[in-house]
Amino acid sequence: MLLTQTPKLTLFSSRLTSPRHVCLYLRRGGAFQVRAIATPADTAEGFEEMAASTMRKYYMLGGKGGVGKTSCAASLAVKFANSGHPTLVVSTDPAHSLSDSFAQDLTGGLLVPVEGPDSPLFALEINPEMAREEFRSATQTSGGTGVKDFMDSMGLGMIAEQLGELKLGELLDTPPPGLDEAIAISKVMQFVESPQYSMFSRIIFDTAPTGHTLRLLSLPDFLDASIGKILKLRQKITQATSAIKSVFGQDENKADSTDKLEKLRERMVQVRELFRDTDSTEFIIVTIPTVMAISESSRLCASLKKEQVPVKRLIVNQVLPPSASDCKFCAMKRKDQTRALDMIKSDSELMGLNLIQAPLVDVEIRGVPALRFLGDIVWK
Repeated sequence: MLLTQTPKLTLFSSRLTSPRHVCLYLRRGGAFQVRAIATPADTAEGFEEMAASTMRKYYMLGGKGGVGKTSCAASLAVKFANSGHPTLVVSTDPAHSLSDSFAQDLTGGLLVPVEGPDSPLFALEINPEMAREEFRSATQTSGGTGVKDFMDSMGLGMIAEQLGELKLGELLDTPPPGLDEAIAISKVMQFVESPQYSMFSRIIFDTAPTGHTLRLLSLPDFLDASIGKILKLRQKITQATSAIKSVFGQDENKADSTDKLEKLRERMVQVRELFRDTDSTEFIIVTIPTVMAISESSRLCASLKKEQVPVKRLIVNQVLPPSASDCKFCAMKRKDQTRALDMIKSDSELMGLNLIQAPLVDVEIRGVPALRFLGDIVWK
């Protein structure tokens, strides 16, 4: 964005507390004066096409930490809501910033209506602590551990008791690494299946930094394969123990646990197919014009392609606007940014994406009016 130098400009912004990014209101005589330095590529669909579709759409925004994913995701959500789409924006990042972006308390892990947009806009910050507590509750039944219950269902109750004596059950009931991603997956399934979420025609995901996001996207494959192995193991154990159980007159009534695993496996397949559905899902990479960030974005794009997740757009945030008179620091910085932007043109992973440049200015956005303004700049 290029800000025209004019006398007696008045800075207009909300209270800003988090160093995220990009929007400056300059008011002179009641009018905002801002000029964008870049627009989306003409060859790819713009926002009008994004909003025109009658299909339910999922947009996932991700990239390196600190590049401005939250502001871009929140501004897209506001843009959709103001275009007539009931919209839900979800943060799967354990270090949430949606509350800061909307200048509204969105904590608690529940749907919260966002005040200001023309159509319904709701936000949800997935609460990691609440998710861990739900995990502990789900794995403890009737005073026993979830591990023991599961092994009982497989006819291995005696082994579970021995593990209990060794206090390994408590360790196994501890929330595992990747729980945040697993909870995010369960939320995705709720969005697909639950009537509570059926009103939303656009769902925006503000994802965690790159590594967490790739775990989220690969988790359905991992769980599908893992559940398949568990089912095969259970089948072998059932075959080996069925004769012994029949001798002692014990009934074989463990179909329920198998059915639950099969259902979970089917849901994971659904999530995997949703992530890969080019008609309903799009991943948008957000980055900044530094060599390190562009390199990470290239690796992320390659990983997305490997996971068969559709990606079409690359937002380069915090681009310095041109200036007639420049300080030495700004000139050096702009030179570095130019080198990073040139990398995109020659990068085999990124060069085919729709490039959107978002300008760097001296205040961040906070609140719906500022997000609306940012959305009009970025999402054209």
